[in-house]
Amino acid sequence: MSVLADIKAAWAKSNPFQVLPRIDWAEQKPTYQDAQPALINAALARAQSRPSGNWYPFAASDGIRRKPLGATVAGVELVAWRGTGGELHVGPAACPHLGADLSTGTIDCGALICPWHGLRLSGERREFGWKPLPAFDDGVLAWVRLDRAGGEEPTERPIVPARPDGPVLSAVTRLVGVCEPADVIANRLDPWHGAWFHPYSFTRLEVLSAPPAGEVPEAEDRFLVAVTFRIGRLGVPVVAEFVAPEPRTIVMRIIDGEGAGSVVETHATPVGPGPDGRPRTAVIEAVVAHSDRPRFGYGQKVAPLITPLMRHAAERLWRDDLAYAERRYTVRTR
Repeated sequence: MSVLADIKAAWAKSNPFQVLPRIDWAEQKPTYQDAQPALINAALARAQSRPSGNWYPFAASDGIRRKPLGATVAGVELVAWRGTGGELHVGPAACPHLGADLSTGTIDCGALICPWHGLRLSGERREFGWKPLPAFDDGVLAWVRLDRAGGEEPTERPIVPARPDGPVLSAVTRLVGVCEPADVIANRLDPWHGAWFHPYSFTRLEVLSAPPAGEVPEAEDRFLVAVTFRIGRLGVPVVAEFVAPEPRTIVMRIIDGEGAGSVVETHATPVGPGPDGRPRTAVIEAVVAHSDRPRFGYGQKVAPLITPLMRHAAERLWRDDLAYAERRYTVRTR
């Protein structure tokens, strides 16, 4: 028996997966009594009271390369591109000459050339009435500062969550829903829905602690959750915390179990009204995965094969969670 126990212990150390028993979805423990609306709304209010410095993430860093990228943030049409040294430039997408869409332009020697009449913009200073906007590249996400939209005291840099050191794999997903940023953040401040609404990804979910309604010190304003990530009949148990460092961001960080230190950043960036006049919000989710296992570094060599799978998993979750956020917006604004 001791030999068998030793084998099991060695297997547990080398393999993070557990075989999951079959659980009937309807037989799970209901969580509606714990998911109190007052508690979720109080956590949302505290998150929205924190400063953002007027910064908005709008794209994955590696999505801005050889061609200009167009984006809309808070109703402002933007164009982003790279200079000769790889530096990020962001500014209004309308050409100052006749309003052409600069995201359809061409980059030459780090300058952006308008396709209509060849007006050339360096992106480094005010030119022809066109003025660049403060931009920041954190290596995973590209950010822009919009002081008029944010209406807060501006800061030099965005509030970028702490990320794991050492080798990482990162993937960014972007989806758009008919709702406001607060509806997206409220979804993430309700961890109780995980195993019910996403049984294909989560099981054995238990909220270990949640902040009470009312005033809470920021250092204690977190949800602590034990959950098993599901991959078919296999599962990986972890303990994770959920925190809101600024009004439009929720960070899930694994603090115990496989991948400790890994983070999932959920950013809710307002896009602006759609054709129907209702608001649109972009969910920009960055998964930054890390492991202390010696062979994890080799994963970077096959990242082009792994990151599409990471994005696919995030997209599946957010197709469901956007339905949650959109429904919340509909009920809230009736």
